[in-house]
Order: sequence, then C-alpha cells, then structure tokens
Amino acid sequence: MYLKSLELSGFKSFAKKATLNFTSPITAIVGPNGSGKSNTAEAFQFVLGEQSIKSMRGKRGEDMIWNGGGDAGRANRASVKLIFDNSRRIFSGIDFDEVTVERVVHRDNVNEYLLNGSQVRLKDIVEILALAHIGATGHHIISQGEADRILTASIHERREIIEDALGLKIYQWKKIESLRKLEKTDENMRQVESLRREIAPHLKFLKKQVEKVEKAEEMHRELIRLYKEYFAREEYYMRTEKERLEMELSGPKSELVKLDHSLEKARNILTVSKNSDRKSDIIIALENKLALVRSEKDSIIRELGRIEGEINANQRAVEKEEHKIKNEHTRTVRLKDVEEVVSSVESLNTIQDVKSLFTEVIRMLRDFIAKHRAQINSDYVFEINVELTRLKENKEKHENRIRSVINDEIRLNCEHNELNQLIEKMKDTDRDAEKDVFKIIARQNELRGVILVISNQLNTVLNAEQALKREIGEAGIIVGREATVWDFASEINEIFDRKSQEECLKHIEKIKIRLEDAGGSGGMEVMKEYKETEERDTFLERELNDLEKAKDELLKLITNLDMRIDIEFKNGILKINSEFQKYFSLMFGGGKAELSVIREKRRHKRNEIEGLGESLVGNSDGDNYEANMKFGNGEIGMNNDEEDGPEGLEVNVSLPRKKVKGLMMLSGGERSLTSIALLFAISQVNPPPFIILDETDAALDEANSRKYGDMIEDLSKYSQLILITHNRETMSRAGVLYGITMGADGASRLISIVFDEAVRVAK
Repeated sequence: MYLKSLELSGFKSFAKKATLNFTSPITAIVGPNGSGKSNTAEAFQFVLGEQSIKSMRGKRGEDMIWNGGGDAGRANRASVKLIFDNSRRIFSGIDFDEVTVERVVHRDNVNEYLLNGSQVRLKDIVEILALAHIGATGHHIISQGEADRILTASIHERREIIEDALGLKIYQWKKIESLRKLEKTDENMRQVESLRREIAPHLKFLKKQVEKVEKAEEMHRELIRLYKEYFAREEYYMRTEKERLEMELSGPKSELVKLDHSLEKARNILTVSKNSDRKSDIIIALENKLALVRSEKDSIIRELGRIEGEINANQRAVEKEEHKIKNEHTRTVRLKDVEEVVSSVESLNTIQDVKSLFTEVIRMLRDFIAKHRAQINSDYVFEINVELTRLKENKEKHENRIRSVINDEIRLNCEHNELNQLIEKMKDTDRDAEKDVFKIIARQNELRGVILVISNQLNTVLNAEQALKREIGEAGIIVGREATVWDFASEINEIFDRKSQEECLKHIEKIKIRLEDAGGSGGMEVMKEYKETEERDTFLERELNDLEKAKDELLKLITNLDMRIDIEFKNGILKINSEFQKYFSLMFGGGKAELSVIREKRRHKRNEIEGLGESLVGNSDGDNYEANMKFGNGEIGMNNDEEDGPEGLEVNVSLPRKKVKGLMMLSGGERSLTSIALLFAISQVNPPPFIILDETDAALDEANSRKYGDMIEDLSKYSQLILITHNRETMSRAGVLYGITMGADGASRLISIVFDEAVRVAK
C-alpha cells in the first residue's frame, strides 16, 4: 500500500481530528447525503495543493475551516495530513520510508505547507508529488461531475487532462518556467542594451578626453626626455667650457705674475741708477698711471659683462612671461573669485531697470577681468622690469666711465710713446733697463687683453649657468622632479654643438605651449572615470553575451521539452487507446473506442475585394469582364480562410449492435460508462499510487454496477482505490468500509468496518 492514512482536523465538517487508515486495496466511504463524506475527497484536493477554493465548494480560504455548531466553537485553523509509505521510494527525491504531506490554513487565509514536519513552498510540494504522478486534481480524483467532464471538455482541455495523467505536467511546468525565464531574459537583455546605449555617448566623449590626456601625457614624457637631454648636455658644456677657460686663463695669469716681478726689478735698476734723470721718473709715473687706468678699465669691463649677463637673463624671463600674458585666454582663475562675482551679481536685487541691471553686470565682469589681468602684469613682470631699469642705468654709468678711462689710457699712451721715443735717442747706460721695462709692459698689455677676453667668456658661461639653474627650477614645477635628474652616461650619447641645443630649447618651448593649451588638470579623474565606464560597458557586454547564451540554452530546452512532450504524449495515446478499447468492450460487450489527435481549424475572414484590386481597374472588357460582373452581382464579399491551430484530442466511439457513433448520440448511462472506461484506461498508463472515485457509479444500474465492480477490482491491482459511494455492489468490493454520520452539532464522525476481520470474527 502506498497510501497509509488521511488525517483531518478542523477541516470543513470534521471538527475534531479524524483519521482514515488505508489498509486495503479498496476502501469505501459511505454515508447519507450531507454527512460530509465528499469532504474527504476535497480534503485530498486540499492537501495536495489545490488553489481553486471554488472547486472545493468554498469562496475563501476560511471556508475550509470548521465554523462551529452546537456547543462546539469554531476552529482557528484547518489541517489535512497525508501519510505515504515510501519504502519502495515512490518519491525518489526523499530518502525516508514514510513521507508526510500536510497543509494548514488559518483564518487570515495564510496557508502553510509541510513536508515531514518541515515548512516548504507549494512549488516544492507540487514538484515532489508530480514525480509520483500525484496532483491536486485530474485523473486520480474523480467526482460524479468530473467523470463526464472529460467527454464534455474541448479538445484542448481534454489534451491537458491526458497530459496530466501521462505525467507530462512536470515538463509543462518546466516549459512554462523556461518561458518565464526566457521572457525575463529578454527583458534583462533589453535593459542591458538600454544601459549600454545610455553610456555609449558618455564613453565616446570620455574616450576623446582620454586621448587628449594620453596625448598630453605623451607630450609630458617627451618634455621630460628633452629636458633631461638638454640639461645634461648644457651642464656638460658649461663644466667642460669652464674647465677649458680656466685652464687657458691660468697660463697668462702665471706669466703676468712673472712679468710683474721682472718689471719690478727693471724699475729698481732705473730707480737706483746714478744716471737716472727726471725722464725716468716721468716714465715711471706714466707707467703707474697707465697701470691704474688699465686696472680700472679691466674692472669696468668685467662689471659690464656681468651686468649684460643679468640683463639678458632678465629679458628672457620677461619674454617668457609676456608670452604667457599673450596666451592669457588659457589662464584659470580661482573658483572662489568666480563665486564672489556670482554672489555680487545675485545681490543686485535692488535694480529694477533691466538695462541698468545688464550695465552693472557687464561693469562687474570687466572689473573682474581687469583685476586678474592686472594681477598677471603687476607681479613678477613688474619686479623684473624694475631690476632691468636699474641694471641698464648701471650699465650706462659704466659705459660712460669706460669711455673716459679709454680716453685717459689713449692720452697716457701718447705721452708714454713720445717720451719713449725721446729716451730712445739717449745713449746712456740705462738703455738696456729701459728697453726691458718697455718690453715687459708691452707683453703685460698683451696678456691683459687675453685675460680680459677669456674672463668675459667665463662670465658669459657663469651667467648661462645661473640661467640654467632657473630653467631647471621651472622644469621641476612644470613636469616634476624627474626632469631635474639625469645621468651623463645615458643622456650624452652623441656629439653636439650649441646650435643643436638652441633647436632643442625651441622644441621644448613649443611643447610647453602645446601642453598649456591641452590643459594639465583633471587628467587622472578623466582616466579613472573612463576606466570605470569602460569596465561597466565591458561588464554589460559580457552580461549581454551571457544572457544571449542563456537565451539560446532556454530555447534549446523549450524545443527539447516540446519534442519530449510530443513523443511521450503520442506514445501515451497509443497505450490509452489499447486500455480504452479493453474497458469499453468490457462495459458494452464490444464496440470500438479510441482517442484521436486532431488539429483545430481556425477561421479568419479575408475580403476578396482586396484580391481584385488590380483586376477592377481599367475598362470592363477583355479579362476584367468576369471580375466586374461578379462584383456587380454581389458575388464577391468576405470569405473565410482556414488554418491549422494547436493539436487536441477527439473521443471516437461506436457501440455494438447499434448505429450509434459519436458522443452526441450516447444516452446518459452510456456516457457515464464511456467516461469511466476512458478514465480507467488513462489511469492504467501511468498508474498513480491511489485513485479517488466520488460517486462515479451513481448513474449505473445493477448490471452495469457489476461491470463497474469488476473494473475497480482490476484497477485495484495497480492503484489504491478510495470509493465514495451509495452503490451496494461497489461497497461489496471494498476491504474496509468507513461510514460517516453527522451529529446534532453538524460535525462529521467516522465509523469503520474491516470486512476481512468481520468475516473472520463471524466464522
């Protein structure tokens, strides 16, 4: 036995707990009308998950609960419990020898479903019962009205009943679930595609911004490379140039020191000479004056070189700043300054005249622009111009002074030359000393000229070195510290000249201008936003691909389920027809009965006038004459076209010894026998663990009741039978008989008779 017992508590007319134990293949439930015996069939429907309260003769869930009567108060809940023997694992997914399915309904219409005492979902109950061919309604719970329903049903409803009996509902549910998932997948795909369409323009914009940032980064890296190369070469040049000039300067200076000693000796000779005269004193005085004048000249020239170097460096700084001022459209101002202007504009609420309002706003904006332009011109450039003015004034003073010194030098040289010529004429003992003095002075003058040239070159290098330091500082501000660190071995890898350095510096200036125009702020934020947006788009694309794959899998699953349903349905029809013919012959002593698969014809109207659109245009002779005649006679109108609809099932019967074919020609009793034969045939294809027959034998006469009894005995070999009946013949086939009575309080009560035990006791 698969079904062990049914427990009812507070369900409909069963106020108190009542238990029906099913220990026999056939169990009969009897009782007078209104005693509540049909409530047991509805209890089966209830516990197995039936959701239609109307089919259980109620309007609301609380109609299933004992509502009180007599002295018994109403119950707050109703529960029905079915206990199955699972020792043969009819429930393949549950590894217990006993399976309990319970449903509880409360007054607030809340339902609870329990499986072996654990709360589960209705879906879980339905799926588990479906594996054992058990459902809330269908071929295994058959009432008197339901027996005839399979004959009166439409071909599509009849197919659904058969599919349920064949155990195809599980596939139908899977198909419905797959279709819902498919619909959800399509909706998700539309949402994902919509999201991708939404972010596509922003992603495109960000990509362009990223390209600008990447280009700026490329220029940034190129500028660092050029700076490192330029600074390395420039520093190398200055270091080597300083070493060369200092080396060239050391020789003349050393020689000049020696000449000073020699000149001192010669002068001493002339001083102590007995034949020294006033001319020697004059020469010595002239030489001393010339030495002082030349020393002053050298000092002034060195100072002029220094001043010119500073002037050049400051002029370059002014040119750079003026270039920045010319490109002041790329300047940015502080957000705070802009907010101040906005606040000022918003405060103009006292001006009533629109023209005055606009005039005041324009004045404020001009003041704002002038303020920031003045800030640009009045800071660093002003300081440099002040310094340049001072340096130029100083230069002019030194230039005036050096012209005066040069005039003094020329005058003293003329006097010295005249005196020298006079002394040359003198033939005295001091001639050799005087010659030595003149030679030494001439050589000193030559050496001083060389030293002056080299010193000027060295000053130029030193000034350039100061300018280089300023360039390095500026590079550190523009592109960072990386540009101020270099390696001589890696950066100086080819011979270069000053012209190549000038070209490199021009290239650097161009890149700096382009980098300023590109704008250097916000690059990291743009890159971050682009990366996040691109990752989101990639994620959505990947999700869309996954959804497309899922859709393909669902379509394949639906196709496979359709194929399986179709194959198993048609195979099941063949088996049902075999059993149907057997039971029908048993009932009627012959005849033919079968189910046939037919396709419904759908009709839709089409206007034939549309088809004659071209034929009715033109004259009425020739080929168009017949068409015009038909139209004129009213023969052309609306035609009905037919097309194939979904498949359904038709019941075909032919009674023996009668010319009766088709369901419409059967009498009431013949229809009852036919429906019973068909239902019994259906139950034999996939025998359910139990079948409930609720007064399906009510319309049978005595002879047919015996046939009916034979059929249920044959049927009990495959399924347990619970019979709700008034028929004595049917009762006689039961092993256990439950009687249901109703007391004065309106509550149903159970009494039972086990016929086998009764016979044994009687003997």
